[in-house]
Amino acid sequence: MHLPPEEMSVVVTRLKRAQGQLGGVIAMIEAGRECEDIVTQLAAVGKAVDRAAFLTISTGLRACLVDPENNAMDAAKLEKLFLSLA
Repeated sequence: MHLPPEEMSVVVTRLKRAQGQLGGVIAMIEAGRECEDIVTQLAAVGKAVDRAAFLTISTGLRACLVDPENNAMDAAKLEKLFLSLA
């Protein structure tokens, strides 16, 4: 399935933000910050990456609905993608 780059720019933006957050977490660990602060930031990074993944699947589903002949995906493959995020 082909994902339109113009629609994926939102995903890229989210992932770049998560990348920055992850850099911040690494800096926190290296600086010896409190466990609670580190875990809170790790949870935020995880949620940001999860949202990017769901947005990617959503974009793919729209592509399948708009142009099913060029973006075919069977139900089992789609289910596997969703479950990989669980």
